[in-house]
Amino acid sequence: MRVNKFKIFLFIFLFIFTYLIYAGDITYGNISISSKDIVKVYDGDTFYCNIPNYPDIVGKNISVRVYGIDTPEIKGKTKHEKELALKAKTVTLCCLKNAKVIELKNMRRDKYFRILAEVYVDGKSLKDILITEKLGREYYGETKENWE
Repeated sequence: MRVNKFKIFLFIFLFIFTYLIYAGDITYGNISISSKDIVKVYDGDTFYCNIPNYPDIVGKNISVRVYGIDTPEIKGKTKHEKELALKAKTVTLCCLKNAKVIELKNMRRDKYFRILAEVYVDGKSLKDILITEKLGREYYGETKENWE
């Protein structure tokens, strides 16, 4: 009986461990939404949207994190960071609200269960727009730098 419990525990542990290693590699394709599907913009790299034709549990008011970028935090540590965060949020809001087509490419889940996607507004990378405006930095999960 004890051996069976150990085998079951080992199987579950290996399954979860394998899932955690490869979960970031699973993508869920691409979708297009419109500006009317944007619910709100939290900051420069995170917004909420409704995804038409998706069940409410996964497509209504769902958080989307822009892949490959870090922008200053709204609840940042310094006044300077908070000011930059508001500028980044404004750029993202303007881009999304004025877009005819918003594409979420190579969608996957991040560690907070948000959708992590490459975001394009009318064919232009939102990540590249924010970096060009000096309101974001390339980011792929490493330690974040300060915004001072």
